[in-house]
Amino acid sequence: MCWTNKSNPLEAPPLTGLKGSVANILVPIPQQTFRGLVESMPRWRGLYDEALNSFFRNVDSRKSDGAEFAVGGRIQHLKARAVLVDMEEGVVNQILQGPLREVFDSTQLLTDVSGSGNNWAVGNMTYGSAYREKIVDKLRKAAEQCDCLQCFFLIHSMGGGTGSGLGTRVLSLLEEEFPEVCRVVTSIYPSGEDDVITSPYNSVLAMNKLTEHADCVLLVENQSLVDIVNKIKVMSHGTKPGLNIKRNSAVTSGQGGLSGAEKPFDAMNNIVANLLLNITSSARFEGSLNMDLNEIAMNLVPFPRLHYLVPSLTPLYTLADINVPTRRLDQMFSDAFSKDHQLIQADPKHSLYLACALMVRGNVQVSDVRRNIERLRPSLPFVSWNQEGWKTSLCSVPPVGHSHSLLALANNTCVKPTFMELRERFTKLYRKKAHLHHYLHVEGMEQSFFSEAIASLNSLIEEYHHLDATKARLMPDAPRLSIAR
Repeated sequence: MCWTNKSNPLEAPPLTGLKGSVANILVPIPQQTFRGLVESMPRWRGLYDEALNSFFRNVDSRKSDGAEFAVGGRIQHLKARAVLVDMEEGVVNQILQGPLREVFDSTQLLTDVSGSGNNWAVGNMTYGSAYREKIVDKLRKAAEQCDCLQCFFLIHSMGGGTGSGLGTRVLSLLEEEFPEVCRVVTSIYPSGEDDVITSPYNSVLAMNKLTEHADCVLLVENQSLVDIVNKIKVMSHGTKPGLNIKRNSAVTSGQGGLSGAEKPFDAMNNIVANLLLNITSSARFEGSLNMDLNEIAMNLVPFPRLHYLVPSLTPLYTLADINVPTRRLDQMFSDAFSKDHQLIQADPKHSLYLACALMVRGNVQVSDVRRNIERLRPSLPFVSWNQEGWKTSLCSVPPVGHSHSLLALANNTCVKPTFMELRERFTKLYRKKAHLHHYLHVEGMEQSFFSEAIASLNSLIEEYHHLDATKARLMPDAPRLSIAR
């Protein structure tokens, strides 16, 4: 799933599609609500432009055949380029009863009533088999309505049964049906205090499929989102000088937003929305150095299995109803490599970089980016064979309320501790075979799936470990020749 907006000055969190182009898949993110992703979405008016075409179709609601209007015409009836899947109908029903109900095509929604019971096997095998044809049909219809299919976005959780099980089943279906189209996945990892007891099983089983079928995985941890939202609360009470967030804003209270009281995880969803806004900015707006989404995988994934990327955002709070003083440009680049601005809990500066992408928005010049790369390079350890592993993108349209912003996507071995912690939680359950019978009772599920999944995770951790071991052998750059005077 993804979103878009009209154009500057108003920007909405992404809703779907890409360059008339990307069919988007949304499977449920447990404990989070969809409304939070569109908290600052404006009321559209005016012309149907390229930015809107990236994520929305402009249809004639008076005709049953869903005839579409061309780019450049007046906005008639916007329909998101998205497929929404949930085996518990409550979340999708909330959307259909909310202020955004007209944005989604009812024929592109797929629900059941019972849910997956926090069981990966039920989501992947039971529902995956039962709804396979319907899912493929909806994916094809969404893709056929794109004039330039560029990539698929999939957003799912790792801890629940439908998000992890059916989510990764959809990912494998995308590879079967559209093998040449890039698959970019945003995966929400559970925190250590997750209330789903089987989340370690679900996450490790899902990791096996992500490693096999995804082109890029953007890692997002619930705990990191919680920490970021807590920072917002601190700033909203004015405990830090120089930072001011409006009281009763859509992020900090229940007074703002589109439909009254804010749900608990709306603020967390807004952070994920900002990630999607930045990563798709080049597809929606003009820029002096735009980045095709396919270039992310091409430039940041040197080995096919090591495609897990660490996203970092600055400024963190880019919603229209938040006043955060604009950071100096150089400070913004420093922030992007700080662990406080990352969407997972890790420290990349003490690990090894395989590659890094900088996606900048606003009035920023190539010379500004080069100057800051040269300034930061000595403190950022890159693998010896990819010292120049930087990919940059410049989009001329800044986010609302700011002169510039930056999204950094790092392929870094700092993800290894996250995977090791997940492995430890899995092992504690699996050693005692706790709750295993719930999975083995599902038709088609075998115990070998668990051993294969943990073996895949062990292999992934070992690959990162071998790369980390090369860090000690990195030689500093040879000193430049000095000219005698």
